[in-house]
Amino acid sequence: MNFARSMWHQLEPVHSVLYFSPQAFEEAAALGYDIESRWPSYFAYRTAPLGPVGANAAVAAYYSFSPRAIGEHVPAIWQVASPEQVLRTRLRAVERTYRALLGDRVDGPGVAEAAELARRAAESVSVPARLFTAANLDLPWPEEPLLALWHATTILREHRGDGHLAALLAAGLDGCEALVSFAAIGAAPVQAFAGRGWSGQEWAEAQERLAVRGLVDGDGQATERGRELREEVERTTDRLAAPPWQALGEERAQRLSQLIGPLLGAVFESGMLPMTSTLGIATVKAPD
Repeated sequence: MNFARSMWHQLEPVHSVLYFSPQAFEEAAALGYDIESRWPSYFAYRTAPLGPVGANAAVAAYYSFSPRAIGEHVPAIWQVASPEQVLRTRLRAVERTYRALLGDRVDGPGVAEAAELARRAAESVSVPARLFTAANLDLPWPEEPLLALWHATTILREHRGDGHLAALLAAGLDGCEALVSFAAIGAAPVQAFAGRGWSGQEWAEAQERLAVRGLVDGDGQATERGRELREEVERTTDRLAAPPWQALGEERAQRLSQLIGPLLGAVFESGMLPMTSTLGIATVKAPD
């Protein structure tokens, strides 16, 4: 597997606990967000670095979410709490989550070393055309090593994500088509994408557009051309995500991988992440 992609597979779950942990939902509820669905807190936590943006800016940043779904939450989330309040809360949620998972081990020297390495990679990223990356990089670095490590993983995963959206755009895939083409290669079941907010009709219309281009067949399965296009998207994403890992160097990146192992293992063992990820990465521990 490409090294940049391998690092993303390890860092993504470490970051994503924010959107699934009981502690993060508790903190969101304390701010006043409805937690019957995960989406109000998700949009608040992830969008807060951008400031009090409106729906159009959020649609541009998120890309593959239905504009209608985004409009249900943005800008309404800022009527519940300000971005500044949300940013403070998400760090508290992350700290509570990892202390619940690992206890005092989060204060150990391994976490501090990992934070230093991850920060070095994160501070080397390029920001042009990367909205989420730049917004998170503009935030002050937390002093606590655990939170600095999480902040660095956030910058690095958003860096890859922003590059991925550029790759999708270059491939001529709009937001819904991006998901349909991803489901078509078997990356995740169609129903796993329901939270992105596209209607059945919109999904069918996107599938038809892809069929006209010869990217899916009559059953919605990827053709050879469709698979080749998705592979090209992933190769481009890997290439665009590579610079911070090249800057860090493979030896130090491998050391970071080793150091975050306990955090990654604790996340997997907790079972808090969904069994099926729409990102195409493992979210549960592989069987021994």
